[in-house]
Amino acid sequence: MFKRNTTPTETTQPIQAVERITSVLGPGIVWHGSINGSGGVRIEGAFEGEIALRGMLVIGETGRVTCQNVRANTVIVAGAVRGNITTQKLEIRATGRVWGDVVTTAFVTEEGAFLRGQIRMEETVELDLGPAPESTPSEAAQAESATQATVLAPQTPVPVPVAETSATAATFIKKKK
Repeated sequence: MFKRNTTPTETTQPIQAVERITSVLGPGIVWHGSINGSGGVRIEGAFEGEIALRGMLVIGETGRVTCQNVRANTVIVAGAVRGNITTQKLEIRATGRVWGDVVTTAFVTEEGAFLRGQIRMEETVELDLGPAPESTPSEAAQAESATQATVLAPQTPVPVPVAETSATAATFIKKKK
């Protein structure tokens, strides 16, 4: 009646990795160029160029971004963005300022946020980020295989006779005087 179920339950949905920040453009940094790839990026400095990111983009309160079109899975704006934003989820914080048009599936804003442009809500948004990067062995997987290799070839400790250790220490003390 109160017996535990010992059969494992199968889940049909894959577990998604938690989005996190992996790179930061700090305050006081001015960067001209492009940011593209996978991962999470936080911008606290000034950036001008192109952003096409498979992951999260956070523009901090001191961040200033000027782009023709910002493309990322999730965009959080607490600073200033001048350019169009194409994203699956856009969040404009109270200190955030956006000058440009937005295409998104989800939109969140706080009181005090600023947006000058048009918002177009879609059921799905294509970011056109190109093909997903091919999976390569991660550093964690390489570290795990190195650990397994160490376990497979254990080291045997070399016994040191106590008499030799004491004699060496006594010799060292005598020589130092």
